[in-house]
Amino acid sequence: MSNRVQRLVDKAALQPRAGIIIHKPSNIFYLSGYTGEGLLVITQALRAIVTDFRYVEQAQQHAPGFSVHSISNDINHAQLAASLLKNEGITTALYEDDEVTVRQGKQLEKAMDTITLSPLNNLPEALRQVKDKDEIKLIEKACAISCEAFEYICGIIKPGMTELQIKRQLENFMMEHGAQSTAFDTIVASGPNGSLPHAIAGDRVIQDGDMITLDFGAKYKGYCADMTRTIAVGQPSEKMLEIYNIVLHAQKTCQDALAAGKNCKEVDAIARKIIGDKGYGAYFGHGLGHAVGIDIHEDPRLSPKCEDALETGHVVTVEPGIYLPGIGGVRIENTCVITKDGARSLVPASRELRIL
Repeated sequence: MSNRVQRLVDKAALQPRAGIIIHKPSNIFYLSGYTGEGLLVITQALRAIVTDFRYVEQAQQHAPGFSVHSISNDINHAQLAASLLKNEGITTALYEDDEVTVRQGKQLEKAMDTITLSPLNNLPEALRQVKDKDEIKLIEKACAISCEAFEYICGIIKPGMTELQIKRQLENFMMEHGAQSTAFDTIVASGPNGSLPHAIAGDRVIQDGDMITLDFGAKYKGYCADMTRTIAVGQPSEKMLEIYNIVLHAQKTCQDALAAGKNCKEVDAIARKIIGDKGYGAYFGHGLGHAVGIDIHEDPRLSPKCEDALETGHVVTVEPGIYLPGIGGVRIENTCVITKDGARSLVPASRELRIL
């Protein structure tokens, strides 16, 4: 973790009289290993966690390279952070203006009365984009747990179950087989609900002939998995089979196109052309994918707006979809790591249509 902090100091070109304040939980974890509440204070010489009594021992255990400082009734987080920076002779502090609330911002400005505040401009997130070998192993383990859960749930889904019952059993399996939590709120979208890309699982009862979109992932030791499979309960309609095959072709083609140096926008365009040429362009309205790591949605994005180039160590999803209002939808998603030779899927589950 100390190496990550030094990389941030270097990337920020931090001067001797400048400091960094980190509020975002995912960045705190990335830089220190600490998972409790509070903030980080960093200078060229200082590595500190500001928290409260409840988390002091936890912070000491998680982040042995950091000094731990507790607030009190007389001093809040902003004031204690300011005190630490002033003791170091700091005159400028970079902070996460995309995370700090208006109220927190006012507290910071008041406490940092002699310190100029400037945006950190997502520098920690920029460092997090390229995953190291240990991070990739954790994401791969999260994906393995997720795939085990997929195999399990396919063995028990049947007409008469509700979306919520499927969701609970899928999530319980992941938790019982090594996940610390789910990476995000599991999507179970059956029948016509499949036209909602982020459908909320409800009381709809599974019926024979339904297609069901399952979008889920385990979180393992702080890192997320993300996968989607659309399955059929009994024989699906010709229309749903048609769009399944289009989405499958788009997913496979785009996954095969992943490589270091490829422009994110160009990879997204491949899926948009395949789906558009079949007449369904208006029914694919989201980006092709996104990076995954500590957060479920990270940069870079495979989208029409992102012109970033993929790099070795990026971990991104490839998840094209077609969504037909009132009829249903299909989405197929793998999480993939960019390698020196192209890309490798971290999700081993088959992408072919599974009919239960």
